Amino acid sequence: MAGKKGQKKRVWSDEEKRSICAQARVSGVSVAQVARRYAMNTNLIHKWLRDPRFVSEEHAADLSVPEDATFLPIEIAGIAPAPTAPIAPTPSTNSITAQRVDITLSDGRRILVEGSTALSAISTLVEALAQ
Repeated sequence: MAGKKGQKKRVWSDEEKRSICAQARVSGVSVAQVARRYAMNTNLIHKWLRDPRFVSEEHAADLSVPEDATFLPIEIAGIAPAPTAPIAPTPSTNSITAQRVDITLSDGRRILVEGSTALSAISTLVEALAQ
């Protein structure tokens, strides 16, 4: 993709790339903030962050894996599985349907149901989420 007319393509030295990557790795600093600081695309910084050549010496120790590192089995307890009963519309001659239903939960999550759907199925879904 070409830049703006009259602009030359910028070339970053390896040392500049290491410096930018080090700034992006600082706790509390986002890659977007660093990209704005240098007027560059965040995707380029993410590409550099994956490249081992641009890992600074102080961060190289953080990336090494200890020899005795192992995976440990875990078990999650206290979470009940969601009910798997099929949602069946109530038999009715006046079955009301909707083409699109958008539900916003109190925690900010959204549920979007598109397509012809019986409102009784939606109400069953909402009741199940409320439990």
